[in-house]
Amino acid sequence: MDKLEKIDWAGCELVEQIPGKQGGVPLVIGTRIPADQIVEEWELGSAIEEIGENYPSITRDQVTRLIAFANQHRSQPVL
Repeated sequence: MDKLEKIDWAGCELVEQIPGKQGGVPLVIGTRIPADQIVEEWELGSAIEEIGENYPSITRDQVTRLIAFANQHRSQPVL
Protein backbone atom coordinates (compact mmCIF):
# COMPACT_ATOMS: atom_id res chain seq x y z
CA MET A 1 0.00 0.00 0.00
CA ASP A 2 1.35 3.39 -0.93
CA LYS A 3 2.12 5.21 2.32
CA LEU A 4 0.32 8.30 0.97
CA GLU A 5 -2.81 6.33 0.17
CA LYS A 6 -5.26 5.83 3.02
CA ILE A 7 -8.22 3.55 3.41
CA ASP A 8 -11.42 5.02 4.81
CA TRP A 9 -12.57 2.22 7.13
CA ALA A 10 -15.76 4.07 8.13
CA GLY A 11 -18.68 1.83 7.30
CA CYS A 12 -16.75 -1.43 7.43
CA GLU A 13 -18.59 -3.78 9.75
CA LEU A 14 -15.37 -5.65 10.49
CA VAL A 15 -13.46 -2.64 11.82
CA GLU A 16 -13.71 -0.54 14.97
CA GLN A 17 -11.89 2.62 15.92
CA ILE A 18 -11.83 3.37 19.65
CA PRO A 19 -9.93 6.35 21.04
CA GLY A 20 -7.23 5.08 23.39
CA LYS A 21 -7.22 1.51 22.05
CA GLN A 22 -4.00 1.00 20.07
CA GLY A 23 -3.76 4.74 19.56
CA GLY A 24 -7.18 4.96 17.93
CA VAL A 25 -6.12 3.19 14.74
CA PRO A 26 -8.77 1.14 12.89
CA LEU A 27 -8.70 -2.40 14.29
CA VAL A 28 -10.37 -5.66 13.34
CA ILE A 29 -13.32 -5.83 15.77
CA GLY A 30 -12.55 -7.70 18.96
CA THR A 31 -8.81 -7.74 18.32
CA ARG A 32 -5.79 -5.47 18.50
CA ILE A 33 -4.94 -6.15 14.85
CA PRO A 34 -4.73 -3.01 12.69
CA ALA A 35 -6.91 -3.41 9.60
CA ASP A 36 -4.28 -1.65 7.48
CA GLN A 37 -1.72 -4.26 8.52
CA ILE A 38 -3.81 -7.07 7.03
CA VAL A 39 -4.09 -5.21 3.72
CA GLU A 40 -0.39 -4.31 3.68
CA GLU A 41 0.63 -7.94 4.15
CA TRP A 42 -1.59 -9.00 1.26
CA GLU A 43 -0.21 -6.24 -0.97
CA LEU A 44 3.33 -7.33 -0.09
CA GLY A 45 2.55 -10.78 -1.47
CA SER A 46 1.31 -12.82 1.48
CA ALA A 47 -1.40 -15.31 0.59
CA ILE A 48 -4.75 -15.03 2.35
CA GLU A 49 -4.10 -18.42 3.98
CA GLU A 50 -0.74 -17.20 5.28
CA ILE A 51 -2.30 -14.05 6.72
CA GLY A 52 -4.92 -16.20 8.43
CA GLU A 53 -2.18 -18.34 9.94
CA ASN A 54 -0.35 -15.22 11.17
CA TYR A 55 -3.53 -13.92 12.81
CA PRO A 56 -5.48 -16.94 14.11
CA SER A 57 -8.02 -14.71 15.88
CA ILE A 58 -9.52 -13.69 12.53
CA THR A 59 -11.00 -15.92 9.86
CA ARG A 60 -10.00 -16.33 6.24
CA ASP A 61 -13.38 -14.84 5.30
CA GLN A 62 -12.63 -11.74 7.39
CA VAL A 63 -9.24 -11.34 5.69
CA THR A 64 -10.87 -11.60 2.26
CA ARG A 65 -13.60 -9.11 3.18
CA LEU A 66 -11.12 -6.61 4.64
CA ILE A 67 -9.07 -6.70 1.44
CA ALA A 68 -12.16 -6.27 -0.73
CA PHE A 69 -13.39 -3.35 1.38
CA ALA A 70 -9.98 -1.68 1.27
CA ASN A 71 -9.82 -1.95 -2.51
CA GLN A 72 -13.18 -0.21 -2.82
CA HIS A 73 -12.64 2.53 -0.23
CA ARG A 74 -9.24 4.04 -0.83
CA SER A 75 -9.10 7.79 -0.48
CA GLN A 76 -7.13 10.11 -2.69
CA PRO A 77 -3.44 10.38 -1.89
CA VAL A 78 -2.67 12.74 0.97
CA LEU A 79 0.00 15.28 0.06
